[in-house]
Amino acid sequence: MAGTKDSHIVEIPVDEEHKEKQQQQQQKQLVTVPNPGILRVIQHHPLSEISESPGHLLLLKLWQREEDLFCRRVLRKESKLESIKREIFQLCCFFLIFHGFFFTILYSSSCSGDDDDDLTKDAVCKKWWIPSAVSLATSLMLVFLVQAKLFLFWKVSRGVHRERNDNRTLTRCVLELRMKGASFDLSKEPMSGKRMKSSSVEIKWKPVTWFSQYLITIVLLCFAGFFFPVSKFILCGF
Repeated sequence: MAGTKDSHIVEIPVDEEHKEKQQQQQQKQLVTVPNPGILRVIQHHPLSEISESPGHLLLLKLWQREEDLFCRRVLRKESKLESIKREIFQLCCFFLIFHGFFFTILYSSSCSGDDDDDLTKDAVCKKWWIPSAVSLATSLMLVFLVQAKLFLFWKVSRGVHRERNDNRTLTRCVLELRMKGASFDLSKEPMSGKRMKSSSVEIKWKPVTWFSQYLITIVLLCFAGFFFPVSKFILCGF
């Protein structure tokens, strides 16, 4: 009896870290053993089929790289279009400012010569074609520069339109590849912009299109023709 009274009960504490490890292992087991239905869906997903097929995966990477290149080229050309627009605006402003200063100086010189005799006035009037020729030559030079900038602008604009069409068709092919997965035909190629144009019907009258594109040049030529006889009216009077 005395031996039983002297006996002690020893409690062995469980390590808390050991409990945490057991819980983590249980969670890992739950994660690594998913629902069979979910696993079946993941296996038959088009993206998983693409990842298992080297040819489809390589094609997807190539097309995604081409998409990125298309976007970069379009952004570069759009920035170039903006710079061309600014240059055309500056040339048009210089055209108007030049003629404003030119006719102001011509009018002030004609007013200062009003006190001269009639012979001097007649001699100045006979030379009216000199300032008119200077005005016309300067106008034609500026009109030529504007026309060159406009031609470059529409050329780059057509390139941007073509790049966008190609990028749009490539995006459709990438989406189709992602949706079909391994059943996608690897021999399929994106349609180019020219072949898409042939499939779409566009009716445009070329003279109207040309007139709308180069309207600024036509307006500047009209102003140049209007400014040509102005020198005679300023020097000789009406």
